[in-house]
Amino acid sequence: MIDLLRTFLAVVDSGGVTPAAAGLNMSQAAASQQIKRLEELLDCRLFERVGRRLVLAPAGERLLAQAQRLVIQSEELLSSMRRPEFEGEVRFGVPYDIIGSFVPAILRRFARAQPRVRVSLVCEDSKVVRQQLRSGGVDLALTTETDCGRHGETLRTDRLVWVGVPGGDAHLKDPLPVSLGAPTCVFRPVAIEALGKARRDWRAVCEVSRLEPVHAAIEAGLAVAPLLRSSVPERFEILGRHARLPALPEFRINLYLPAGTGLAARDLAEHVRASFLSA
Repeated sequence: MIDLLRTFLAVVDSGGVTPAAAGLNMSQAAASQQIKRLEELLDCRLFERVGRRLVLAPAGERLLAQAQRLVIQSEELLSSMRRPEFEGEVRFGVPYDIIGSFVPAILRRFARAQPRVRVSLVCEDSKVVRQQLRSGGVDLALTTETDCGRHGETLRTDRLVWVGVPGGDAHLKDPLPVSLGAPTCVFRPVAIEALGKARRDWRAVCEVSRLEPVHAAIEAGLAVAPLLRSSVPERFEILGRHARLPALPEFRINLYLPAGTGLAARDLAEHVRASFLSA
């Protein structure tokens, strides 16, 4: 059944049986037979011909999302069964600003694939995480930085934006109330420099890097804060040009995996990469 669904998806992507068969390394007759077999099993017509292209019939449209999900689940199952099981502990360093946005999904998938590996999270600002990586305090790390250091790889770039509560007026106050993070926060000097260039007076409302107090200050309408666009909760508002706040730069989300790191940590790094590719 999975092979039939793979052929179905290939025909959808390519718009025809012939290119789908070439991509699947099978004959056109074999691909046509698989589509016919799938239609017989489901007792419905999956495609209609429009000119030289095949387009989805109503039943095919209903099948599409379910077929994609089943094929992905099948591939994940095969991958998890073929991947060797590791044991031990992996220390994973992640900054506060992205841990809620990306890490839960990564850890769920890794726990299913490697149930005998314990993951210990080390949550600090990116500068501290990099220091712990150099000292051996963590095995691998995600960071948010304006550039990418040696032996790192950039998984994504993301814009730093000003965030407030919908309907709030904190951005109109003078001096501007800002949640800036701790002195080691990588967003802090960037935000201060941007405010200085814009000649905007400001005052610190919250100077810790943990997101709970930062979010509380925003939600109460007491302050604005610089956050990565991908980490902004839905209950907050990204403040645009109307707020008369200075533009902020892009940051990179980087992965660091030192040479000689153990197999379990390298496997976790693969899950991290896959998560960012699919996000």
